This record gives sequence, structure tokens and C-alpha cells, in this order.
Amino acid sequence: MSKEAASSSSSSAQLLLVEDDDGGGEEEELMLMAYGSEPGWVEPQTECPHLTSLASSGSDLSHIPAPPTPCFRCDHPAENWLCLFCKDVLCSRFVNKHMLEHYKSKGHCLALSYSDLSVWCFICDAYLDAQLIQQLQPVYETAYILKFGEAPPVRNMGMEFMLEDHHQPGTSA
Repeated sequence: MSKEAASSSSSSAQLLLVEDDDGGGEEEELMLMAYGSEPGWVEPQTECPHLTSLASSGSDLSHIPAPPTPCFRCDHPAENWLCLFCKDVLCSRFVNKHMLEHYKSKGHCLALSYSDLSVWCFICDAYLDAQLIQQLQPVYETAYILKFGEAPPVRNMGMEFMLEDHHQPGTSA
């Protein structure tokens, strides 16, 4: 087995690229060790069974704290998440883990990141598509306006539908 290693550094992160002739997956193993997960695109879910508990909570998702709101527990100004159930703003697992603790103690499983406006379900362990899921659109749009001072761009839903693998009856794959 021949190996070539190249190192590329930017700020504090360093990535090792390894060529592995035997196809044993050594590159993937190094990525998992370095970053905790495989690199690549994360496809958000377009449905979540826990949205029903959000609807029954009666939370008005069109009135939320502004994105620069610091963590309610430690006052950290960045990497904060908005609980979609009670609207508490708490810091991420990369800061002091207050949102994770909130989920574990209160069971509030849905949160919106003020960093990138993504929505996370702790129970599904997955991102949710806040632009496609009708129940999440008000909080996404409100957060976007509060963060950027303008309405979010219109997402072309037709193109996504066309890109999906849809087979019509009687056609071959």
C-alpha cells in the first residue's frame, strides 16, 4: 500500500489528505477522527413527526427575539439557538451546551440556529428544511428579516421537484 499525505492548513484547522491504494477507507477514517463526521452535504428533512408537538405548544413563531440576542444563561454573544417551543435563546454545543441541556431538561426538541438559520430536531438528530416545511416558514422568514433586514429570496420549488427521482408508472428506470 502506498500512501501520500499532504497537509493544508487554514487558521487553526488542518486537513490530511491520504491516498490509499487498497481502498480500505483510511481517508474516511481520518476524516471521522479529525471532524467527528464524514464531510459532505447535509440534506435537511422535509418532514418531522415532532412538529405536531410544536403546533400544540401554541408558540407564536412570527414574534421572536432578534438574532444578536445573547445566551439567556451565560450571555455568550455567538453560536446561539432559539428554542421554538419557549423562545429561549441558548448557546450551542460548541460554546457551553445550554441549548442541549435545555432539550434534555425540558424536552423542547426543535431549535433554530441564529448563525445560519437552520432548524434542528434533537429527537430526529437531523436538520429540517425550514423553507419547505410550512410550519417552520414563519420563524425562518422572521429570523431572516431580523438578521438581514430584508425578506428571504424566493426559493424555486419547481426545480427541486424536477431534480428528484420521480418515475411515472409505465416508464423504465
